[in-house]
Amino acid sequence: MNFLPAVVGPTVFGMTATDLFAWVMIAAFLVGALVDVYDRDIARYVLAATWGLFGLFWLAVFPHFAFEVKSFVEGGLALFAVPASIYTGYLILGGRERLHVLSRAVGVMGLVYFPTQAIPAIREFLIETVAVQTLWGINQLGYHPEFTTGPEYGYMNYFYFGPDAFSTYIVYACTGIGSMAIFAGLIVAVEAPLHRKLKSLAIAIPVIWVLNIVRNVFVAIAAGKGWFAMEPVLTLAGFAGIEPIEASFWFAHSVVSQMASVVALVGITWLVVKVVPELLAILEEVLFVATGTEYDLEDALGVSPDVRTDGGDVQE
Repeated sequence: MNFLPAVVGPTVFGMTATDLFAWVMIAAFLVGALVDVYDRDIARYVLAATWGLFGLFWLAVFPHFAFEVKSFVEGGLALFAVPASIYTGYLILGGRERLHVLSRAVGVMGLVYFPTQAIPAIREFLIETVAVQTLWGINQLGYHPEFTTGPEYGYMNYFYFGPDAFSTYIVYACTGIGSMAIFAGLIVAVEAPLHRKLKSLAIAIPVIWVLNIVRNVFVAIAAGKGWFAMEPVLTLAGFAGIEPIEASFWFAHSVVSQMASVVALVGITWLVVKVVPELLAILEEVLFVATGTEYDLEDALGVSPDVRTDGGDVQE
C-alpha cells in the first residue's frame, strides 16, 4: 500500500512514513473543514497548522520527484509547494477566509486519490482498464508490442517492445486519477447547486480520461521506439542523470507530457468554470498565494458573474 516514496523514515503500521504522513494530512484537512462548520475561529488555527504541516510534507517528497523521477516539473512544483503551503497557513491565520474553501477542497482531493489506491480491487481495475485502452490506442497507430504482466502486483499492464527497447507499464499515477481528484475536490468544496456540480464533473472526468489515454499511448510508443533518442535530448538527459536508453521515455514522460498536462488542465478548468463559476473564488486565492496579487478571473476568462447569492443557477 505504498503511495509515495519512503523518504522521511521507516515503515509505520505497515505504511511508509510518507504514506502515513499523507493520511494524517487528509484527516487534518477534513477535521478542519468539519470544525469550520461550527466554529470558524477555531478552524482558522486548525487549518493554519495543517497547512504548515503540509509544507513539511511537500519538502519530504521533493527528493523523490526531483532525484528519482527526475521530473523538473513535479520537482519544481513540490519545492514551490513548501513555502506556498506555509504562506497559505499564515494567510488563514490572518483571516483570509476564502482559503477555508481551498482547504476543504484539498481534503476532498486526498479522500478521492489515496483510498482508491489503497483498495487492491479498485487499483487493479483502474490500472488494467487504462492499460487495455492504452494498448488499443497503440495498436491503432500500427504498433503491436507484447502485452503482458508488469513487475508490480502482477497486473496486465506491460508493453514489451523488444529486448533492445525501453518498455513501459501502467502504474496508478498513469490512470489520471490525480487530475480527476483535483477537479472533484474543487467542485465538491464550493457552494453551488448539485446539478451544476454533476454537470461539471461529467465534463471534466471523461476529458481527463481520454487525454490521459492519449498521453499513455504517446509515452509508451515514444519510449519503445526511441522517438527522442537523438541530440539534443540525449545531452539534456545526461545532465539530468538519465541513461541514453531511458532518454526518450524521460523526455516524452517528464518533459513533453507534463508540460502538455499543464496546458490541458488550464483548458479543462476553463470548461468547468463555465458551468460552476463559483470555482473562480478558489482559483483567485491560489493565484494570490502564488503571486501576492489580487485577480478578477471572471473578467479575464469571460465567465458570467451573474450567479444568485443563494447558490442557484447561473442566470441566462
